Amino acid sequence: MKKTKMLRKNYEFRNVLSKGKYYSGKYVEAFIKKNAKKENFLGIAIGVKIAKAVRRNHIKRLLRECYQITENQIKDGYSIVFLWKKKVDIQNATFDKIKKDVYFIFDKASLFEEKK
Repeated sequence: MKKTKMLRKNYEFRNVLSKGKYYSGKYVEAFIKKNAKKENFLGIAIGVKIAKAVRRNHIKRLLRECYQITENQIKDGYSIVFLWKKKVDIQNATFDKIKKDVYFIFDKASLFEEKK
């Protein structure tokens, strides 16, 4: 299992959001940027106006778990920031829907490693 580092600083998020490529799913938006390191970086941001803290943290846990499942199939050297779409109702979010969305985004960004 790979070890993915988390983006924590504001300037790290801003760098990926400004220079990264944008991909959109049904529930989640993603900004993906190639970095110079041999490891992946993950950032998750959900706006305060979307829901209360308990629901926001629940969605973050679901997104982190979806990423963790696909982590071994993803190429190294990318910074990824997930943003929750503001127009989507957070009550309808389930693990399966979010997982399909994350797979769709990674497939569209061609981040999956080719099988040998």
